[in-house]
Amino acid sequence: MYRSKVSTPESDRTFSGSVPDVYEQRFVPLIFVPYARDLGERLGGQSEGSILEIAAGTGVVTRELAATLPDSVSITATDLNPGMLERAMDVGTARPVRWEQADVMSLPFDDAAFDVVVCQFGVMFFQPKAEAFASMRRVLEPGGRLLFNVWESLAVNDFARVAMEGVNTVCVDDPVQFFERTPHGYHDRDTISADLRAGGFTDPPSIEQVGHRSRSDSAEDVAIAFCHGTPLRNELERRGCLAEATAAATTALVATFGTGPIEAGISALVIDVTA
Repeated sequence: MYRSKVSTPESDRTFSGSVPDVYEQRFVPLIFVPYARDLGERLGGQSEGSILEIAAGTGVVTRELAATLPDSVSITATDLNPGMLERAMDVGTARPVRWEQADVMSLPFDDAAFDVVVCQFGVMFFQPKAEAFASMRRVLEPGGRLLFNVWESLAVNDFARVAMEGVNTVCVDDPVQFFERTPHGYHDRDTISADLRAGGFTDPPSIEQVGHRSRSDSAEDVAIAFCHGTPLRNELERRGCLAEATAAATTALVATFGTGPIEAGISALVIDVTA
């Protein structure tokens, strides 16, 4: 059994050390690629103008946009964490994009500088949400578009739910709540709509549920992706149980899905709103 101080939202936002590499190698293909393609398709009609990507991570959406949108659409990709941006730049894109470290709460861009703001699975980490939305709205042209997605609950994201059940067989006295609290903690449609209104978006948003299947060669690969490739690693390392928790997650995933290849359902909400 392990005990530690409860993580803060700040620790939830820390992607450092080897996390960016594991995130790109294992987590991106596991759950992020289909949603990056979805966002790219939704922006496929963009023939000119400028796009700002927030919380670009290791660049899965950036790569999709650079590969599918014409050169007449400029792309600026930002992230709070230098390690994630460095990994994204190392992977590269099909055409040049502008990379910049930036905090959504204080974006270093002029008012009305972009036609589109896009954010894949980053909004859940922003605090306070309404202030983050206000910051994004400030840099949008009047009539511009904010497009983002958020994970639905753990109940409908099977790999994450089962992996965390396994981890918490190790952390019985001090359950790990990172995934429930942050990545899968912001999916109430009324709350999202209210936060957007508080951030200055007066038009009602379009909110669409989008499901996919997540596939992996093995349960161990899934466990490593979740335990080593996300800020969950920060909690497990502080407790001194990273290896044991990863093994426990693997055991739980094998018991539910088998030894591999394995697959499970994933579900997210895609939100589209006009400034």
